[in-house]
Amino acid sequence: MKNNCDYSLQPHEKYGFLQVKPTPSVEEINRFYANEFYSGDYKNFNNSSLDVQLADQKFWEGTWNDQAKVIQEQLARPFADLEILDVGCGWAQALLHFKRLGASCYGFDPAIEAVEYGISQDLNIKHCGVESMDVFGGKKFDVVMLNNVLEHLAEPVSVMTEIRQSVLKDGGLLIVTVPNEFNKFQVAAQRLYDLEPWWVTPPAHLNYFSKSSLQAMLTGCGFHSELAVASFPLELFLLMGDNYVNDRDIGKACHAKRVQFELNLRQLGEDDTILQFYRALADANLGRQITCYAKAI
Repeated sequence: MKNNCDYSLQPHEKYGFLQVKPTPSVEEINRFYANEFYSGDYKNFNNSSLDVQLADQKFWEGTWNDQAKVIQEQLARPFADLEILDVGCGWAQALLHFKRLGASCYGFDPAIEAVEYGISQDLNIKHCGVESMDVFGGKKFDVVMLNNVLEHLAEPVSVMTEIRQSVLKDGGLLIVTVPNEFNKFQVAAQRLYDLEPWWVTPPAHLNYFSKSSLQAMLTGCGFHSELAVASFPLELFLLMGDNYVNDRDIGKACHAKRVQFELNLRQLGEDDTILQFYRALADANLGRQITCYAKAI
């Protein structure tokens, strides 16, 4: 793989999100994603390894319950009637949660170790890359999820178009989560500490979205955005003096505080307050991640 200095970022000519140029080949991307992202040293820097997810299981269950509530509100059908596809499902923790709620769950991922784990949990998961979405023989789904996937893809517009045309049922719900890059808190922290843009990480991340650019792309691909929700604005810690970019131990402590923030509110029955807070952050284009819920029209 090339070094970061071999790449540049250029805005997409139609939707404005930033893309890495030159684009790595499909073979390079799949090799990185399968061999390093889940199983190599890189997993120490993301939340995609199984041990990390299990350690924060209660935190993630809160997130998935929030998503389940939106799914029910948008589709007005019981989970027992829903078929859900998770693109780039990783260790399938979200699918296991929705399976427990009664949904029929499917997924695929290029990381064989993660896929084998999902199969061992009696999930319908296939081992394949993410360059094609029609993995289950023309089957269409009520819900299609992409959690931290679009930023890794060489052709996100083509993927969204294929999902709309071939994978998601008419009126079905798309759930897309991406890092919210170049947000104002992030850029302010970069300036404050005179740092390189640490979030620019090719070949891991090839696309850099904001709420507005993500929604513009979804609209152009045949979706209607129904709701946008952010996640906790981790950059607040940087602006309060906790430089987690240069110190991983500080980063772990900040993450633990963010987790405890949500767990405490949920313990007090304030789940709706969390959702309202994160919706307001999304409206301001703040928050570490953005999740867009959009219907196929």
